[in-house]
Amino acid sequence: MTAFARRARASAARTHPELSLVSFTLLSHLEDRQGCRATDLAAHYLLDKSTVSRQVAALERLDLVERRVDPDDHRVQVLHLTAHGVATLAQVAATRRSAFEERLTGWDEADLSRFAAYLLRYNAAAERLS
Repeated sequence: MTAFARRARASAARTHPELSLVSFTLLSHLEDRQGCRATDLAAHYLLDKSTVSRQVAALERLDLVERRVDPDDHRVQVLHLTAHGVATLAQVAATRRSAFEERLTGWDEADLSRFAAYLLRYNAAAERLS
């Protein structure tokens, strides 16, 4: 798992050198949730609010994230991806998809099926625990 995490960080750095793996994780979360408050990010990832604030500020400077007033509560700001943020995540997804396809070239159908089943099982366990 350590090697997997190390490769993930290195891959993120190669894909978009200005962003860390943490930044990609936050962007992905915002995309999945169609926006959320910074405090929700901090709570979800068990991070200090000041840590999330610094990460969000960096993402705003790169024009990947913007703040919008919550239409239901005008006192609350919700973070959303900008068009540039959406495009950046799409680029990363395409790069990762290509890398996975390259790594799996030559695997037979039985190996691919087992690997897919293990990934589904792993992700299901992660969902139950979060």
